[in-house]
Amino acid sequence: MDIYLWVKALHVLAIISWMAAMLYLPRLFVYHTEAEPGSKQSETFKVMERRLYKAIMTPAMVATWVFGFALVALEPGWMQGQGWLHTKILLVIGMSAVHGILGKHRKNFEADRNVKTHKYFRILNEVPTLLLIGIVILVIVKPF
Repeated sequence: MDIYLWVKALHVLAIISWMAAMLYLPRLFVYHTEAEPGSKQSETFKVMERRLYKAIMTPAMVATWVFGFALVALEPGWMQGQGWLHTKILLVIGMSAVHGILGKHRKNFEADRNVKTHKYFRILNEVPTLLLIGIVILVIVKPF
């Protein structure tokens, strides 16, 4: 068995899980902004957001990083002269930063301190998509 292929498969599965959550959480925030703080609907959103962030999104991000580092450890030559890989890593760092921003917003909603509008979250919802497009193009096309 080729361990590299197994690690690569697990890396891709982790990415899919992370991205699904990264695209869904801001959408929940869009709807949460319309709920009255303290209402049953708002409390339901809090539970959904907490479970998504803590049980799916964060473990998937950690797994993405762990399996990504494992791939580089199995093929250390990839870090030499692979401009696309260095750029991809920068975009993944950006994705991780967005992850952290979403976590901050989740805590604000949990404490009924959200001050952002649904329009803000609609725009924020596009950022992971744009980062993902860049990452996929870099991995598949390897333009440099």
